[in-house]
Amino acid sequence: MMDSLDLLVRNARVVTCDGPADATATARMAILEAGAVGVRDGRIAFVGATDDVDPGRAARVIDAGGGAVLPGLVDCHTHLVFAGSRVDELARRMAGEDYRRIAAEGGGIAATVRATRAADDDTLVRLAAARAGAMRTHGVTTVEVKSGYGLSVRDEPRLLRAARELGRRGLVRVTSTFLGAHAIPPERKNDRTRYLDEVVDEMLPVVVGEGLADSCDAYIDDGAFTLSEGRRVLEAARRAGLKVRAHAGQFADLGVAQLVAELGGLSADHLEHIDDAGAGALATAGVVGVLLPGAWRTLRQRPPDAERLRSAGVRLAVATDCNPGTSPCTDLPLCTALAVRDAGLTLEEAVLAVTADAARAAGVRDVGRITVGAWGDLAIYPQPDARAIAYGVGDVRPAVVVLGGEVVHEAMPGTLAVW
Repeated sequence: MMDSLDLLVRNARVVTCDGPADATATARMAILEAGAVGVRDGRIAFVGATDDVDPGRAARVIDAGGGAVLPGLVDCHTHLVFAGSRVDELARRMAGEDYRRIAAEGGGIAATVRATRAADDDTLVRLAAARAGAMRTHGVTTVEVKSGYGLSVRDEPRLLRAARELGRRGLVRVTSTFLGAHAIPPERKNDRTRYLDEVVDEMLPVVVGEGLADSCDAYIDDGAFTLSEGRRVLEAARRAGLKVRAHAGQFADLGVAQLVAELGGLSADHLEHIDDAGAGALATAGVVGVLLPGAWRTLRQRPPDAERLRSAGVRLAVATDCNPGTSPCTDLPLCTALAVRDAGLTLEEAVLAVTADAARAAGVRDVGRITVGAWGDLAIYPQPDARAIAYGVGDVRPAVVVLGGEVVHEAMPGTLAVW
């Protein structure tokens, strides 16, 4: 006889996202019709037919009414902890000014660094928590959070502590990434080598020593860090026990995809400029390519070609890239809709791109799939077809969001799907 459950979701189209890894995207969605999901002690304890589980054995029962139940969504690339706004820069860019020119004049990342350094810890947590809360209303339960707006021995750990605090408060699950190699701070603009020494020899030991990060990222691109500089940072991080990932090919192809593949990294993110050799390297190494539509839309760039990456065998994820400069966005389903329309992702791939494949890119186990033993994180939608998350261009929200078996968000009673 089945043990009691803390939560039971029944009468649902359960989209497990747990099909065979080498199957088609449709088969990988592995949909269970008239299904049910039971959670006990924060973990999924039952996945099966609604008729096979007695609702009387559950402390709480949610009737999905035939709607789709997905794993809680995973946003695998965000810069969630920052202060300040760059709305003025967006106005300049929309008027035709180049992002790199604005950055060279002291705007861009440097502007956010100034505002973030000036904010106290409570303010950083409060702002990040508000963004995480907004993400959760879109079905997101796991978020990768980067540092990168402190760029000093004092401030980079502060940002990572703020990221960890979001997880401790139970807002979302958090995996944190050290991004000291995001930009050269203004005080080191004439001494890049000194700043890299600080990243590797001073910041990294503090981050690792306090257990503040799970992985390390580097922004390697035209106008950012060189390939050799990025290699130094990522190799040091890997030696220190961190997983690695990189911003790759946003403005130019410097061979970053090959570097991430060589280092056994989790993901290569952006990919607007990547050649066939780079795509092949990612596929061979099993590195996930992360598409960031908010950034390519804001910067008016040509998006990556999903068909070319798919043909090479690259598994693809989609993320918001939530940041104040190039992607002020917390709406992950909206980003899937743009990835479908701009880059050519299929609707089925879009579902996997924010669940199972995003979890792989984030390096987080036991999320992104509905299977016994995984965390009890669910997004319950009124629509029966899970592909609706990429069909609607915005305004696709779950009726209920569950984190570790606890309902953390409910739409107003009687709320109907608009798409």
